[in-house]
Parts: sequence; C-alpha cells; structure tokens
Amino acid sequence: MRKTVFFLAFFLAFGAFAQQTYVPTAENLRSRQEFSDCRFGIFLHWGIYSIFGQGEWYMQNAGIDRDEYAMAADAFYPHRFNASEWVSLFKEAGAGYITFTTRHHDGFSMWDTGESDYNVVDATPFGRDVVGELAEACHQQGLRLHLYYSHLDWRRDDYPMGRTGRNVGKDPQAADWPSYYRFMNNQLTELLTRYGKVGAIWFDGWWDHDSDSVPFDWQLPEQYALIHRLQPGCLIGNNHHQDVVPGEDIQLFERDLPGENSAGFVKEAAQVSRLPLETCNTMNGMWGYKVSDTNYKSATELLHYLIRTAGKGANLLLNIGPLPNGELPAQSVTRLKEMGQWMAEYGATIKATEAGDVKPCEWGATTRKGDHLYVHVLDTAATEVVLPPTVKVKRAVEYKTELPLKVVRDKEGTTLKLHSHRDYVDYVIDVVTKK
Repeated sequence: MRKTVFFLAFFLAFGAFAQQTYVPTAENLRSRQEFSDCRFGIFLHWGIYSIFGQGEWYMQNAGIDRDEYAMAADAFYPHRFNASEWVSLFKEAGAGYITFTTRHHDGFSMWDTGESDYNVVDATPFGRDVVGELAEACHQQGLRLHLYYSHLDWRRDDYPMGRTGRNVGKDPQAADWPSYYRFMNNQLTELLTRYGKVGAIWFDGWWDHDSDSVPFDWQLPEQYALIHRLQPGCLIGNNHHQDVVPGEDIQLFERDLPGENSAGFVKEAAQVSRLPLETCNTMNGMWGYKVSDTNYKSATELLHYLIRTAGKGANLLLNIGPLPNGELPAQSVTRLKEMGQWMAEYGATIKATEAGDVKPCEWGATTRKGDHLYVHVLDTAATEVVLPPTVKVKRAVEYKTELPLKVVRDKEGTTLKLHSHRDYVDYVIDVVTKK
C-alpha cells in the first residue's frame, strides 16, 4: 500500500485552538458569496454500489459481508463515463457547482489515493481517476468543484464502530481512532493538493456516533484547521443535522428547506444560522442508483423546489445517482434539460439573489436583487398577490413580457392583480421597489 506523507502533524496540534477562534479569510468570504450566488448545484452519488442497483446503503441494509461486497470493484467498468459531457449538461441546466462523493460510507475511494488500494484506480479494471477527470472538466468549464467525504467507514477496522456497519464482518476490537483519523486527514490532504481549487468539503456521517450518553470526539477543529490551511477559500459544511460549529462555512440541510424539519433529520434545538445555506434533495427517492426507483419528480416540481429554496436564501443541491456503466439515468438527463430551458430564461431571478421580502408561502416565493423584488407565483389559480406594507412598490411588470400589472395600495399592503398565467411553470413578476 502506498502511503501519503502529507499529514501536517504540527499544524493539527494547534488546530483546536485555531478553529475555536476561527476568523474566515477574505478569500473564504469571497468563496461564500460565490457559492451563494450559484443557488443551484448537482449532487452525484456514485461508487461501486451502483453495480448492485440498490442504492448507496446496500452493504449496510442487506448486511453484505465487507469482503464479498468489495468484489464488486473488480466488475466496475463504467466505460460510458465522460466527465466533460456530464459537466456540460450540468452547466446547461443552470447549475453552478457539483458535489461529488469521493468516498462514501462503504469506504471505496473514487480517486487514486495512496492511503488505500481500495480505490477506483487500483481495485477496478476501469483504472481511471474519476475525481481527477471531474476536476479537470469543472475547471475547464467554469463550475465549482465540491467534494463529499464520509466521516464513517463500514470497511476499515480502525474506524471505531458506530451505530452502522455492525453486520458486515468488521472486527469491533480492532478500532484505532488515531490511525483512522490520520488516514482521513491524509486523504483530505490529497484531495486538496492534487485537484486544483476545491470549492467545499461536504462531510457526512457525524451522526454515526450521535449519542448524548457516550460522547465521541471527531476532532473536527483540527480537521477543519487542516482544510483551511491547505485551501483558505475551501468552504466546510457538515451534514450533522444540528447547529453549526466553529470552522464551518456553510450550513447543510437534508431533504428540507432551512427552518423546516419534515424529514425528521434536524435536531429540534438547531437554528438556521447566518452562514450560506444549502438543502440537498433527490430527483427520485434514492441518492445512489436504484434500478427500481423510477418515480422521478417532474421538472415543474423540481423547479418549484429550487424557487422555494432560493426564496429561503439557500442553494438547492439536486442529486443524481449515475448508472454503473457511467451514464446518467435518462430521466435525470431529461429533467435537467427541461430545467435548463427555464433557467436560461429566468435564471437571473434565482442566481445571485437573496431571500425576498415575503417568505415562501402557499402561492409561491420571492427573491431579491438590489431594488428588484422577484415575485414567483407558483399557484396557477392565484389571481392576486398581496405584498406587505414594508415593500414600497414603484412599478410591477411581468418578467417575461414586461407587461404592466395593476397595483392597488392600501393600509394592508400592496396588491398585485395578476394576468392569466395557467401555462406558466412560474409566473414571475418584476417589482421595482423604492426605499
């Protein structure tokens, strides 16, 4: 096994102190703004689990022995994978970044890591560095590259046993946290020094040791300090479903808009922070490819979710689970093309905006850019929209046609009388406001 020599022991020794007093650099703050301006990103869950066609949790859910599961690597040959074509499609859809699963919970690395032979170059007949090819395509086409990284591992014995991975043949007595922590940080160092500019590290798995009775120290401050040391502009997000901790630059939400908890992941006490926000969701039901999961949301549903997310001042990270042959599912491609057509016309009302004056509600949502308040009417039966008195309306026109709308002002606010819009995915009104 090739061993990486990147581990920065001296720096990590002072990481905890550094991150408790974490002050983001000017480069980091610029990266936060660039991230927020995107408003739309693509999540990619892809690994050897795609071969089974049962989703990314198949090893755990089916109780597959880790060594039997690992044999799938020898059959992984995604001959139709073309990073440039993927990135071109995402860009045309209006996305500003991708987040790729470099190593999921099954422990398989999708790049040429020197820390383990269990990777896409050494363990598969494909033998190509997927992360490297995606990084090159992103840099060439101007998309931000974000990297998902699992904190837990169902295969390695040195990872201390958590709530998952108990039925796959691991030796619970072989746990060695210093060894595993060193392994993770060496891998993160590879990712942050080999592939050019990385927009963010997207952590997952903290919840595997989520216990109030038996606290577990992930040593996040030192790890976060390492990342910020290697790339100050690299943002850190952690899918831990609770309040952000020092050193994190973005706040993540899973299957929920910020401030909501319909999926039941977020701790009740968790608050929406002032950091840039992102919510991730699926096109169908699963994250990784599942052959029987063909219940894709319509393009209209996906666009409405994007609009409501932007209305919360957050980004939507929309997931795709590629096929084992390297293709994207046909239905996901169709959805992206449909979304791209809408974004080509209305993207300016989503990108580089902030949450509007009216929170997402039954009829739709609002976004704001300077003195322009974009009113997104999603309810095709709505005949009018009432804006609060705090919104000082100068004029209101249809965004698409610039046709003026009738405006009625009274003490309750400003009422916009809508034209017929039953054929609109999103009836956008451009309201010019005054101070």
